[in-house]
Formats: sequence, C-alpha cells, structure tokens
Amino acid sequence: GSGGFRKRKHDNFPHGQRREEKETVNPPSALMTSFKSFQLELDTRHDKYERLVKLSRDITIESKRTIFLLHRFTSAPNGEEILSESEVKLDAVRRKIKQVAQELIGEDMYQFHRAISPGLQEYVEAVSFQYFIKTRSLISVEEINKQLIFTAEDREETTNMTSNSHDKQPHTWSLKVTPVDYLLGVADLTGELMRLCISSVGNGDIDTPFELSQFLRQIYDGFTFIGNTGPYEVSKKLYTLKQSLAKVENACYTLKVRGSEIPKHMLADVFSTKTELIDQEEGLP
Repeated sequence: GSGGFRKRKHDNFPHGQRREEKETVNPPSALMTSFKSFQLELDTRHDKYERLVKLSRDITIESKRTIFLLHRFTSAPNGEEILSESEVKLDAVRRKIKQVAQELIGEDMYQFHRAISPGLQEYVEAVSFQYFIKTRSLISVEEINKQLIFTAEDREETTNMTSNSHDKQPHTWSLKVTPVDYLLGVADLTGELMRLCISSVGNGDIDTPFELSQFLRQIYDGFTFIGNTGPYEVSKKLYTLKQSLAKVENACYTLKVRGSEIPKHMLADVFSTKTELIDQEEGLP
C-alpha cells in the first residue's frame, strides 16, 4: 500500500544521509556570499525607506497644524502672534526635514522620493500660505530651498545612523524640493486661499476676496501653460484649482453686485450656500 511505499522511501534516504547531502550541495560559496550581501543591502534600504515614511508623516501632520493655525489670522485680534507661532511650528517641521536630509546623505534622493513627497508637498503648502499672508505674493522654489540648508549645530538629531557614517558627515545638509513637489504644494495652496476668502468675508473684510481672486487667476494661468505636458499629478490638480478659483470669483461677484444689500454678518452664509451649489453642479461630494 501507500504506507509501505512511504516507509521504503524513508528507508532508502535516512535522515542523517539527507543532512549530509544538503550540506554537500549547499556549501558556503562566493555566490551565496554575494546574495547575503544583497540581502543586507536591501534590508538596510527598506529600513531607511520606512524611517523616511514616518518622518514624512510627521512633517505632514505638523504642516497641517500650521495651516490650521494660520487660518485664525483673519479672526485673531493680534495677527503678529499667530505669525510668530506659525514660524515656531515651521522651524519644528524643518528640523524633521533635516533628519530626512541626514538619512539621504550619500543616497540618490529620487530612489526615496515617494517616501518623502507627501510631506514635502504639505510643507510647501504651509510655507507658501504663511508667505502669502505676510507679503500677498507667492514664494519661489529657490526661496523654499534656501530655508532647507542646515548646519551641524544639532548633532543630537543625527539618529538612525551608524558610527562610521557619523564620522563622515558633512558640516551642512540640504534637501531640495523638486519642481513637481513645489507645483503640487502650490496647487493645494489654492484650496486654503479659497477658505481664507470665505472666512475673511465672514469677518467683514471686503478687500481680501478681490486680492485673492486676482492672485488665484495668475496661478491658474500659470498652470494652464503647463497643461497636459507636465506630470500627471500636476494636471490632475488643475481641476481642483479651477474649482477654488470659481468659488472665489463667485464670492467677488456677490460682493460687487449684492454686497450693499446683504448684511456683512450674513455674507459668509450666502457664500457657503453658493459654494455647495457649485459643488453639486460639478458633481463633487
């Protein structure tokens, strides 16, 4: 029967002989040594990737908190305190970005770009939002990158690095925001400016919506020059940018035509209702 066959099979290949044959077939060789080195390299790269993902998540969270804080600028009695507090938060974000730059020493940044891109986009959005509130203009990618050059003052932040790489560290670190990350961050900025427009009207500020409308129109015109020739992510953001522009222009239209007959404390409600109607017409949730 089948049981007997299994027994004879085991009798033909005793356990001790099979172990000896396995050791004979798989002796230590140059090939196995190479594959073990490949395994170590891949494990090290994977661990670095996971650390960068966690840092990117922290950068995203802190940048969002900065944006939420800046939205209080229009209603706060002292806006300078809000700007000062936002600068402290952005400094904390830049310390996280410094850790990213330290992790990428000697590495090709584009191999880890997907891990850090979400955080960099959110940081660009927060920095450009603060810059617009201060100057009513758009910060350039060169200005953003100037803020991402770090010195070796805070050596205690050099974590997750071996002692050999610590000895070879340069005295400065830098991390450049790519043009695509910059464009995606600016595209997300338009949504925050649309919210700033609505909140400004609710606080009785009639001039800000017209400034925002002109500013968003310039950004939209710039994105249309790129069109479908740019990266897919950028062209996908163009639709959302167009919606933000339409909502701000609708607010300006209402102010110009009906602003004198609608009480200021009711303007924000009117804009919110019109915004919901626009979303329903466009099929947005």
